[in-house]
Amino acid sequence: MREDEDPRLRARAKAMRREMTEPERRLWWALRHRLALSGTHFRRQVVIGRAIVDFACVASKTIVEVDGNQHGADRALAYDAQRTASLQAAGWRVLRFSNAQVMRDDDEALETIRAAIEGKL
Repeated sequence: MREDEDPRLRARAKAMRREMTEPERRLWWALRHRLALSGTHFRRQVVIGRAIVDFACVASKTIVEVDGNQHGADRALAYDAQRTASLQAAGWRVLRFSNAQVMRDDDEALETIRAAIEGKL
């Protein structure tokens, strides 16, 4: 554990790895088995600062978030925007997909992720 990392966040991230939603499980499988890019290694439920992000590739500084329906409310949208801005200020690229997008077409999500990592987005 890093010295500046909150042990409660680390414990929550560990629990979240065990309790992944179906869209998160689906995208996690695709990231590990279908995204064949040299130098990419995604981790799941990663503590970055004060946030726990769904997936992160440290080498490319890319974060992938899978958002459920609760993220559509005005309050959640404002929170997500603030969180995204904070992560971007720390040098991360943040990609967001809805649960429906992942379940409907995970190929499209993977292509978007691939394009971002290759610098084409």
